[in-house]
Parts: sequence; C-alpha cells; structure tokens
Amino acid sequence: MRPVPPSATPPDVVIVMGVAGSGKTVVGRMLAQQIGAEFVDADDFHPPENVALMRRGIPLDDEHRGPWLDQLAGMIESAIDARRGLVMACSALRRSYRTRLGTGKPQVRLVHLDGDEALLRERLEQRTGHFMPASLLASQCALLERPEDDERPIRVDIAPPPDIIVGTITAVLCR
Repeated sequence: MRPVPPSATPPDVVIVMGVAGSGKTVVGRMLAQQIGAEFVDADDFHPPENVALMRRGIPLDDEHRGPWLDQLAGMIESAIDARRGLVMACSALRRSYRTRLGTGKPQVRLVHLDGDEALLRERLEQRTGHFMPASLLASQCALLERPEDDERPIRVDIAPPPDIIVGTITAVLCR
C-alpha cells in the first residue's frame, strides 16, 4: 500500500461498518495505518453482559446496544472536537444506529463492507477467538439496513484481499 499523499485530507472519522465476518477489524486497522488515524474496534467496548449474550448465540436488542452506541458516539464526538483522525470498526447495522453515531456530520464518513452471505459464513466458521458465533450471522443479515445514498457511504465488496479494499477506500476518501 502507498501512503496517503500529504495533500489529501481524509475525514476526521471513518466508520467501517458491516455484518460479522465482513472484515471490519482487518480493513479498519489497515485503513487507520494508511491514513494516519487511531483505530478503535467497537467490539472491544461491549459490556460483559452483551458479550455473554452473543457467546450464547443470543442477538442483542436495541436496549442492549443503546449504552454501547452512546459510548461510541462520545468517542467519535471527542475525535471530531480534537480534529483527531479516527477509524472505528462497528457493525452499525441500522440507520438509527449510524445516526446515533453521527454519520450525518460532515466530519464522519461511512464505509460499508458488503458481501455474499456464504462468504461471510465461511469466514465466521474459520474465525477463532471471537465471541460472535457464526449462528448469529442470519440475525445480523436480517437486521442490516444497507446505507442509503444520502448517508454518503463508500460501498465496498468484501471479496478482494484487504489491501485492495483499503486501496479502494483510500482512493475515495482522499480525493
């Protein structure tokens, strides 16, 4: 990957969204490094109760997600206020969640990693050490509200290798 040219100015915050297995963490980390931003994985901020539910294969509801989303929104707002680059990997499956995170602000850009459910399932079944079981993929796909054009999403297919995905995102962000 080539570093971002100094004349290019990415947004303060980039939210890399998608269902489990879409590559949010891998792509988000690489993107943050590429654009010189801090990386945060929203999964690291789930309270223990949420993690326990997901480990048992129980999907979270809006009540469980609320405090978590508020905490993430605070982190995003702090990054905007400090003009500090931040890339956040977050499922952000519903439009209301994305709105709560601040995607309507000009300093925030949304990247949607999207792909075939069979590929997502295959990735989840091969993944180890994560609390999200492959059995929850169907509930995530059912909950997913793909971003509309007015949300200014960068839509990226998950099939290519991560470095190609990051190159695609960077090219759009740094125009």
